[in-house]
Amino acid sequence: MDPKELAGAVRRRPFTPFRLTLIEGSTYDVRHPEFCMVGKRSAIIGLALLDESEELFDRSITLDVLHIVKLEPLETSVPPKSNGAS
Repeated sequence: MDPKELAGAVRRRPFTPFRLTLIEGSTYDVRHPEFCMVGKRSAIIGLALLDESEELFDRSITLDVLHIVKLEPLETSVPPKSNGAS
């Protein structure tokens, strides 16, 4: 994958969580933009092991961006919008 494409997904506002799929089939979910730091040849992905909603990661993994074959948005639950009536 072109690192600029991955960096664009991280900088997109509003941020949309996404899943990275690697050549061998493993996947990594990026739920917060702070959990992905993109370089020219690699990306550091923060992993929150205990709770998906956690805003701090427990550990990290470094991926070769050339091994990323797919970036797809994750479905997120969006709270219903209020119409202003009480």
